[in-house]
Parts: sequence; structure tokens; C-alpha cells
Amino acid sequence: MNQFSRWKNTLILLIVVFALFYALPNFFGEAPAVQIMPIKSGEKMDPIIASQSEKILEENNITYNGVVLTENFIKIKLTNNEDQLTSKGLLEDKLGPNFVVALNLLPNSPKWLESIGGQPMYLGLDLRGGVHFLMQVDLSNIEAKESSGRVNEIRTLLRENKIRYDQISVEDGSILVQLTNENDLKKSKSLLLQDDSSFEFSKRINLGGSIGKEKIKEITDNGTFVLAIEGSQANKEEMTKFAIKQNLETLNNRINELGVAEPIIQQQGENRIVVQLPGVQDTAKAKDIIGRTALLEMRLVDDEASPADIDQAIDGNIPFGRDLFYDRNQNPLLLKKDVILTGENINNAGPGVDNQTGQSIVSLNLDSKGANIFKKITRDNIGKRIAILLIEKDITEIITAPVIKSEIGGGRVQITGMKNAQEATDVSLLLRAGSLAAPMEIIEERTVGPSMGKENIQRGIQSTFWGFIAVIILISIYYMLFGLFSSIALSINLVLLVALLSTIQATLTLPGLAAMALTVGMAIDSNVLINERIRDEIRNGNTPQASIHLGYEKAWGTILDSNITTLIAGIALFMFGTGPIKGFAVVHVLGILTSMFSAILVSRALVNFFYGSKRKIDKLNIGEIYKVNN
Repeated sequence: MNQFSRWKNTLILLIVVFALFYALPNFFGEAPAVQIMPIKSGEKMDPIIASQSEKILEENNITYNGVVLTENFIKIKLTNNEDQLTSKGLLEDKLGPNFVVALNLLPNSPKWLESIGGQPMYLGLDLRGGVHFLMQVDLSNIEAKESSGRVNEIRTLLRENKIRYDQISVEDGSILVQLTNENDLKKSKSLLLQDDSSFEFSKRINLGGSIGKEKIKEITDNGTFVLAIEGSQANKEEMTKFAIKQNLETLNNRINELGVAEPIIQQQGENRIVVQLPGVQDTAKAKDIIGRTALLEMRLVDDEASPADIDQAIDGNIPFGRDLFYDRNQNPLLLKKDVILTGENINNAGPGVDNQTGQSIVSLNLDSKGANIFKKITRDNIGKRIAILLIEKDITEIITAPVIKSEIGGGRVQITGMKNAQEATDVSLLLRAGSLAAPMEIIEERTVGPSMGKENIQRGIQSTFWGFIAVIILISIYYMLFGLFSSIALSINLVLLVALLSTIQATLTLPGLAAMALTVGMAIDSNVLINERIRDEIRNGNTPQASIHLGYEKAWGTILDSNITTLIAGIALFMFGTGPIKGFAVVHVLGILTSMFSAILVSRALVNFFYGSKRKIDKLNIGEIYKVNN
């Protein structure tokens, strides 16, 4: 009656052992380390850099305890803070400006724990200290900006097809093309649909006043025909998503300059971005870096330069009026000093596919000034190459250098030669990373000092610890042996919760610590219900074994109801809350799940182990001594 099957006992034991192993890394603390990252966001880390870094430290007699190499960064674990600061200075000098060397902390867990994936929880900003920004993205002008960028494209298309129009204007995000007759209207619509199928059209007629907002079917002989062009809803949603994605990428590029080892940059809701910079205490510097703009330039390649000229330029003898730069494959190119266009002339850049070849491309939309300049340059330099440069901090890189095949008008430029769709997306983001797709405003900022973070950790742990001890003492005195079972189950509940948070690599914040302390108090409720049910059954005259069985069985429904209602509240907090509220909700929901497991299964397994094999029980040690008369 009161015995679990072997597989159930084995499963419970395995879960408890799993929890012990994966909660263990949190008790070893952290070791000082340095983190090496490429200065350009998204660039892969070369394993050779790891070997060079190790050699630099060995040559300077600096002891290190391990190297972690991933695609995007290298982390080197050191023995003390003095070696950490010395290593940072040495690596910055030796590796050069292409890399950011940041101070960091690495888990001090044994290698055998790391080999099975054991990692401690991350600490949030309020526990480690740093700067927090909540930024709101203004998406109101994205549609208008996109429409303005397409005006030149439409104007060129109509001229090339000899369609006369009175004027082209932008009103409320829509492009309005005033035509002279219905035939031109239909022809224009057909041409534009072939050019871009994401357009939606409505036919409107000017009856001598302002353009009517409603569609009018009647056509008068003297009427002016207007084609109202606006992007489809799907296209608008895509523009919004791309704008947020670009802003996130731009912030990543800029924050790399701060040397923050593990910044948190993530979207919150539809139009907000959270930026958390652990370890940064200078709010003014953080604002300055976030507000900086990378530069984009277009220059003509000096195709008349011979290999000898390039070799001399590499040696330092650069010809007058020329500059030497390298492309993404480290091939040297001589460029003319005159800058044709800058990033200020680009309204939009996005990935696409060439309809004729099926290859991935990058599409650029220039403003009116840029379109006119680009048209003239391409007309006068057919057969020559034009280089697109991205300048970030002190590094200038040639993204691509395509050949000009024909005159390009209308402000729409296609960059071919992309290897795949992912590369086209990455290049699009890089081309647009010089400026934000939509303006952002800091609506909340706060700074947490490191001493305050350390104090928060101590207070949070102490509150959880003393609350745990108080509950154990009280429950053990009141329910005696069954109270001891409940205390063991409560301990395993805490271990399970820490193990889950560590496994999913959750970030523990101060509200999360509060939720952990709350879990201790709430988790014992289930054990109280079970113990009181067992007492009731014994008072009703049932045998001890039957009382244990009925106590757990009847308490199950009440435990389930109470925890489901609390779980619903926790899920609602997670869905609709932001920031610290989400952190509280995550720990709260996981604590409910672990408390149900420990109260119902772990405590029952302990009771079964102690009483289940006994055929005759005279009394249960559950706070009162109940005797059974046979």
C-alpha cells in the first residue's frame, strides 16, 4: 500500500542526484578572467588568437587556469585580480585595435563539473552592479521614411517608360502619383506591381479640391487621376521588425567599445529595448558610446593601379590622392580619396534575391541627393569598381567592391556577389549599422554600485537561509518525525530550484531571490496539508498504514488546486510583466513546480522507506502518539 515501484524510486533518486550535481557549481564562486572579443559584432573568433594570447601570458610569467574558446569570444581564467589587470593591459597592446579585451568573471567550478555542463546562474544587474537603460523606439516615421525613399525610384521608372505625370508627393506615408488619364494610371500600376509586389494600390480622383480619402468609382473627363501607393501590411510589419533588429545590432556594435563582458541587449515588448551593462558605473560614458554613429562611405577603386603600386602602398609608399584599405578577405585595394556618398544618403538597406539569377543580393535605397550623385557617378564610370566601406572606431573595412555595369538611377542599388542569404542579411545590417533605423529615447536609467550588489546578494541569501532554518525548526517540533521528512523534502526543493535555474542559465536578480525566499514559505504548505490529513485519518480510526495512504491521496486535490491558481498568477506576471517582475515570475513558477514534486513524491518516498515495509505499526511519530488497539 505504501511502497513505490522500483522504477519510481529510481526516477526520484536520479532527479535528486541530477539536482545536486547541477546546483553544485553555484557554491564554488567565481575566478577573475579576461575576455577577448572582435571589435565588430558577429565576427567569428580565430583559434589562432587563443594560442597567441596564451603565448603572451606565458612570456610574461602570468599563470592562467584555463582557456574557453567559442565562436565569438575567448575567456582566459586567471588566479588573482592583479594578474587580471596586468593581462588586460598586455593583451590590449599585443593584439591591437581589432579586439576588445574586457574584465570578466568565470565560474570556479572543477573541470569535471564543467565537462557535464554544470554552470552557475548568471547574476543580474542588481546583484553585480552596473548601468541599466530602458529605451523606447519611435516607429512612427518608418513608413514615411520608406515612402520618401521610393519616390525617386518611382519617378525614374515612369520616365523610362515615357509615362507623363503631374507630380509625385507623400501624404500620410502613402505615395501619391498624379496622372493625366486612366490609361497611364493602369499602365503605371502594372509597371509598379512588376517592380515590387509588396505595393498595394487604390484609385482616387481629384475633383478640383484636395485628394479624396474615399475610393471613387466614377471617372469624369476632366478629372485628374491619382494612384495612391502604400506598402502592404505584411511589408509594414517586416519593416518594423527589421528596424528593431537593426537597432539591436547597432547597439551591440557600439557597446563593444565599452568592454562590457556580458551586456544584456534585448527587445522588450513591441517598441522597447533594454540595455544592461554589468560592471559599468560611468553613466555618461555609456550614453556617449550608445549615441555614437559608425560611418559608411562609397569610393571609386583605382583600377589603373598595378600590383607593383599596391605592393609599394603596403610598404608605406601610398600614391598621392589614394588610400589603402583591405576587404573582408584581407585583399588590399587602392581607393581614390574622394568620397562619393556616405551613410547619410542611405534610406534603407535590406537582403533580397535577384529574380534573374536567384542569387542573394543587398538592396540599397538612396535619398534624392544620393540618387542624383550615384546616377552621375555610375554613368561616367561604367566598367570600373565602386567600394563600400564601413568605418567603426579606428577600423575601416571594404564590405564589397562591385563592378559598375550600367548607369543606375532612381536611387535603388543592388549589391551582388553574396554567398548566401545569411551573408546578405549580415551585410545589410552592417551597411545600416552606422545609423539607427528609428530614433530611440532613454525613458529609464539607473546605476547600481558593486558594493550595493554584493550587499543585495548577502541579504538575499541570509533572508532565504534564516527563513529556511525557521521553517525547519518549527515543522520538526510540531510534526516530529514527519516534520523531519518535510524538512528533507524542503531542502531538496531548494536544491531542485537552484539546479533548474542553473541548467537553463537563468539570470538571478534581487526579485528572483525574493521569490526563492517566498518559495520556502509556500512549499511547506503542501507538507502541512498532508500531515494534517494523516492526523485526521488516524483520529477517524484508520490504521497507520491506511492513514498514510489516505492522507496523501486526499491532500493531492487540495495541493493541486492551490498550486494551479498560484501558477496561473505567476504565468500572468511573466506574460504581462517587464524587467524585475519577469525575474520574480520565473523563479516563482519554477518554485511551484519543484515544491509539488518534493512535497508529493520526495516526502512520500521517505515515508514509504521508513514505514512502508512494516506490516504492523503501533504508532506514528507525527506530533502526537496514536495507539491502535488490535
